[in-house]
Amino acid sequence: MSITFKKTYRFAVKSALYVTLFSTAFVGLLISIFFKAGNQELIRFCMIFAFCVAIFSFFVLQYRVERFIYRRVKKIYDDVSLLESSSFRKQPITTDMATLTRQVKKFATDKKLEIETLKIREEYRREFLGNVSHELKTPLFTVQGYLLTLLDGAMNDKTIRKKYLQRAEKGVERLIYIVQDLDMITKLEVGDLNLMTTKFDIVEVVQNVFDLLEMKASEKNIMLMFDMKYIKAIEVFGDREKIQQVVMNLMVNSIKYGKEDGTTEVSIEDLVNNKVIVRVMDNGEGIEKQHIPRLFERFYRVDKSGARSEGGSGLGLAIVKHIIEAHDEKIYVESKVNVGSEFSFTLEKAK
Repeated sequence: MSITFKKTYRFAVKSALYVTLFSTAFVGLLISIFFKAGNQELIRFCMIFAFCVAIFSFFVLQYRVERFIYRRVKKIYDDVSLLESSSFRKQPITTDMATLTRQVKKFATDKKLEIETLKIREEYRREFLGNVSHELKTPLFTVQGYLLTLLDGAMNDKTIRKKYLQRAEKGVERLIYIVQDLDMITKLEVGDLNLMTTKFDIVEVVQNVFDLLEMKASEKNIMLMFDMKYIKAIEVFGDREKIQQVVMNLMVNSIKYGKEDGTTEVSIEDLVNNKVIVRVMDNGEGIEKQHIPRLFERFYRVDKSGARSEGGSGLGLAIVKHIIEAHDEKIYVESKVNVGSEFSFTLEKAK
């Protein structure tokens, strides 16, 4: 921390002026009473006396007050510096009360914001750990239950043994799925997942996802379709594999929360600035407004019991958000309860 400090002379000048006026008037009065001096000599004496007293008073007051204030202000700076505020510690020490007040007020405001942010992060951390624990606990207990049953004698029955091993395998698969998603989102958040940007046809990618999810959609009799027939290819720039995962995750959610005999529709539209927007729309149950700001948080579920019965890691939308942001693009969501939801994201269009 610099030990130079801003000087303020207003206090010293005013104080020296008051001392000078009083001293000069008092001495002048004494001289006129006890030494019968002429007016000219008296005026000349008073002017010289006033000048000397003013200069002496100013320097004494300035020095003493600055040293007095500086010692106390420096203690404030030293105490504050213990809080590891690098921006505050770089400030030169000032004895100007207005400047000091502004600096301390700014420091207090920054600390208050920092404390509030830490509280929010702590709450998020507790919620995140609780969610991770719950997500991992369910398949682990499932696997453990089937294995313990087999060890207790059920393994002697070939039919039960095969059925329970298959169910245990599904539990392990869900664990692997959760761990893989956690690994991916961690890499995305720290920027450790490199994107392989190429030019590709987004229509073809969406059609591939349609083919992969056809059987899943048929279980609820949900129709997967484009909003129109795309005859020509629509080429965009991005990581084809990651963008396909984005479309896959959005459509899986659409099917998961879609109503029986419903639809999941995809549209691709041109935007300004050489962009396209991909929309994934459904006519499902919709999302209440208060849930929308938190949809892209890890493990956040609108309907916790219903969502877990449908399976999944609870990380799909968080992964979608990070992939789109890694492309420097935007993702949007609009939804109305009992009407449906629309998730959309932008991509750079190839020239």
